[in-house]
Amino acid sequence: MSDISKIDKNFAIETEIQRENLKFTNCDEALFSIHGIYRCGDKYCRLPEEVAKNVNAGVLEHCTHSTGGRVRFVTDSKYVAIKAILGKISRLSHAPLTGTAGFDMYADGIYVGTFRPPYDMNESFESVIDFNSCEKRVITINFPYFSEVKNLYIGLDENAFVGKAPAYKISKPVVFYGSSITHGGCASRPGNLYEETVSRRFDFDYVNLGFSGSARAEDAISEYISGLDMSLFVYDYDHNATSVDYLAQTHEKMFLKIREKNPALPVIMMSAPRYIRDDYFKARAAVIKQTYENAVARGDKNVYFIDGRELMGIVKDNGTVDGVHPSDSGFWNMALRLGEEIEKNHAAIFGK
Repeated sequence: MSDISKIDKNFAIETEIQRENLKFTNCDEALFSIHGIYRCGDKYCRLPEEVAKNVNAGVLEHCTHSTGGRVRFVTDSKYVAIKAILGKISRLSHAPLTGTAGFDMYADGIYVGTFRPPYDMNESFESVIDFNSCEKRVITINFPYFSEVKNLYIGLDENAFVGKAPAYKISKPVVFYGSSITHGGCASRPGNLYEETVSRRFDFDYVNLGFSGSARAEDAISEYISGLDMSLFVYDYDHNATSVDYLAQTHEKMFLKIREKNPALPVIMMSAPRYIRDDYFKARAAVIKQTYENAVARGDKNVYFIDGRELMGIVKDNGTVDGVHPSDSGFWNMALRLGEEIEKNHAAIFGK
């Protein structure tokens, strides 16, 4: 049993939040567990800079966005506060600041609130969420999907219990690779990304390797992903390929690189989530399905395909904010369809 009063006694954070016995602690402390991102110098990253430099300029720019990042812990504090120090802050015309620069929080897997940044924020903001009672809860705080996070301080009652969250049921991460949609655009808050929704459903850890405008299946990123220790690879690569021909040249090539190093790895391939498709997007989906069919013809027993039209099958053409990027309802539909595929093949994918 631990209490936060024993952590970092000489460290103090200036705050305007008024709560009894409030004490802030850096989330890098050992009692917290960080997932999906890691410390790299003065910020958090999703991909090593030396790898990103060999991919493309967009990946180098976006690899420090904290999408998919989570901090988890158990506490019986009656409130949870944060003080976030951000680097690059993205203000987009088609996505709210609560998603691009905000954090949200779940307690025992249930959404309880969003730490909302002020619109005119500079590099830091603070916010607090109160509970009605003091009881132990497993807390997950999701990081913003389109900004850099330099530091996150968590504020709790210094007399409260704080301890490690239980491990994910599936602790070997699921890895997602794809475009700005995979990256998070344009959910209203981080917990509504399709990856996070499916993670909560199946209780798995994950890494988000979505790179807005920059997922082009280059050799450098293929080599990096092929070397990761993962339980499942969700191959969400379509949108950023510059043409149908480019997609045909790169899609199966990347899959084969990953399959070469991971012969038994489950792989789910998805085409772009679009309900209404012209001939151009039908041709792109056909390229991805061909990669899948070629794998099956070679005797691959652990590869799966989801047509992107099914990812919007319920919301249809009402699931985006701009005709491309999913809204919350679009991401929910994506999570539902991907979750159905995982559920149907759960034993083959996760071995349970």
